[in-house]
Amino acid sequence: MTSKANHRSGVGLQVRGLRRSLGGQEILRGLDFDVRPGEIFVIMGPSGSGKSVLLRHLIGLETPSEGEIQVDGQSILAEGVMNKYRIAMVFQSGGLLNSLTVGENVGLYLTEHQLKTPEEIARVVAEKLEDVGLKGTEGKMPSELSGGMRKRVAIARALAIEPQLIFYDEPTSELDPLSSVVIAEEIASLNERIGVTSVVVSHDRELSFGIADRVAVINEGRIITIGTPAEVRRSPDPMVQEFLTAGFKRPATV
Repeated sequence: MTSKANHRSGVGLQVRGLRRSLGGQEILRGLDFDVRPGEIFVIMGPSGSGKSVLLRHLIGLETPSEGEIQVDGQSILAEGVMNKYRIAMVFQSGGLLNSLTVGENVGLYLTEHQLKTPEEIARVVAEKLEDVGLKGTEGKMPSELSGGMRKRVAIARALAIEPQLIFYDEPTSELDPLSSVVIAEEIASLNERIGVTSVVVSHDRELSFGIADRVAVINEGRIITIGTPAEVRRSPDPMVQEFLTAGFKRPATV
């Protein structure tokens, strides 16, 4: 990936000594990494590796047993910190409300919080849908769209709040190869244009190596390598090479 032209909107993310135990079982085992402002940082690994639990901690849905997560050096557990920054989430399923139109879904947060006038919200919705290649779909219902289009609507909804940090949960899951390519291109293009920091959690190797500035590979609750796609490909770690060629042996304990 080339360097971003504009880093002004992105924020950094810092993870220090992150541990999480559930039912006496250690799921996250002392994770340390930084996400740089404006980069696409991909966390990849097989099912059961701990990446979904990690994501829930990064967005503040779970509290670690030990360690800390910071946004621009401030703990996300400190009062008011998560409200200080514009953080968006694109869910694996898309998370659209089937009873609302595409336009209503995209503008939902702005409408519920009365952040703009109806006319301003309509302009934002039209702009963000055009950004993801769905100009003129405001009046459609989610049920009228393909899986890939619904994912792009979910991205447009995230963009509506002018985010500084976007989390993507398995953005290409359940999509056909062509739709997966479109979503990958969309993530990379948006990141390049607006300089937002993007954290992508995925098991999709093609997506990960295709869009990432840096990749962290997680297995059994530990990050076993981190670096640029080229550096990860050259890793001498046998677990990494097994994943790149055939996939990990699924852990029995996670």
